[in-house]
Amino acid sequence: MWTLPALNLGTFRAAGPLSRRKPASPADPKRLDRILRGSRRLLSERGEANSFAIAAELLADLQALTPAQHPAFFELLSAEFGPDPQAVLDAAQRYAREPGAAQLIDLAAKVEPPRQELLRRLSRAPGGTAAIVALRRSLIAALKAKPELAAVESDFQHLLSSWFNAGFLQMQRVDWGSSAALLERIIEHEAVHAIDGWRDLRRRLQPDRRCFAFFHPALPGEPLIFVEVALVPEMPEAIAPLIDPASEPGPLSEFKVATFYSISNCEPGLKGVSLGNFLIKRVAEQLKQELPQLKSFCTLSPMPGFADWLKKSGRWDDRGELPARQLQRLTEADAVLRAAFGAALEGLGAFDPRTAAEPLREAIERLAMHYLVHESVTPRANAVAKFHLNNGARLERLNWAGDVGAKGLKQSLGLMVNYLYNLDEVEAQHERFVHGEVVSSRRLARKL
Repeated sequence: MWTLPALNLGTFRAAGPLSRRKPASPADPKRLDRILRGSRRLLSERGEANSFAIAAELLADLQALTPAQHPAFFELLSAEFGPDPQAVLDAAQRYAREPGAAQLIDLAAKVEPPRQELLRRLSRAPGGTAAIVALRRSLIAALKAKPELAAVESDFQHLLSSWFNAGFLQMQRVDWGSSAALLERIIEHEAVHAIDGWRDLRRRLQPDRRCFAFFHPALPGEPLIFVEVALVPEMPEAIAPLIDPASEPGPLSEFKVATFYSISNCEPGLKGVSLGNFLIKRVAEQLKQELPQLKSFCTLSPMPGFADWLKKSGRWDDRGELPARQLQRLTEADAVLRAAFGAALEGLGAFDPRTAAEPLREAIERLAMHYLVHESVTPRANAVAKFHLNNGARLERLNWAGDVGAKGLKQSLGLMVNYLYNLDEVEAQHERFVHGEVVSSRRLARKL
């Protein structure tokens, strides 16, 4: 019979029953003690059949925990199933003295926390992978109050990044013939432009609109992430026409541009696992094959965080890293903004781009360009810009009054952005972004 590899149980510290402990999180001590014993038993079991049975039993105990009790389990993983520091030190010293393959393999084995192997074996039980994804959702939520669990969270992300890499994902087109359950999930998880019922969804799935999602074999029927695409004659500058449920579909022969206007993650437990970048590129390749007349692939993207950044940007006269002329123009733009909306920009909430005077528009666009070009390579970057630029897209166009809905005005003063995906250049532009450079069109560069 094929057997699981043996695990050196000396690589984690032994401990007594959890009933003798006082975990910080509320949980049933007897259940936690059973989970601890089941975890040790699962790690020590070598037979495949027995391993499946033990994993299923352990999974049932874990699923009986309430979300409020999950932190106690994560604390157990941290305390009882981490690497043995002395074993790691000894292996590192052996490798330093004699850096051979055997020593390196031994060091790697000692450094890997036993909880990683525990999660691997747990994933083999029916529903195990889905349960681990759900547990990570709770773990991410617990991190703010318990930063000491960061190493455990890193192990979860490491494993899920391997299990959910692009090679294992299946891309499917979602259309009106998809199951009702799947269509309901698309409505539920749309995070950028809310879908207002079945009529709205149906328009987004007609021939000049597309929706594609990634699925994983371990989570059948559950979309992990999906992207919505509009096929249009030219690069769009406003979102309203793309999502108008009353609009009429045009003939596909007239469409030259595929516009990605919404991308939504469905599973918070997969945060930090790269999914969207692969999905956009796969969709672009498929559409290129299906519709050879398409000339461009772009986005119409929001700028979440721009309004908040304006309020927090502070003084511009101490930005010594910027060229003097550029700094002067930004200082002048900031002065125009504060003259219009108050020293603390408290009047921004009443801003309407459709009635703004030209000097105010120029000032806001100049500050927006700085936000996109310079802030996108810093920790202050907005997630949408960082995602597309890191994915190899080019900052192509800034669209005034692109989204005049309440959300668009609050987050970005109505501005929207076109990022251009040239499939022949995405790798080179990704490398430039990694090294701190944002690639933008000439027309936008002039705004700085």
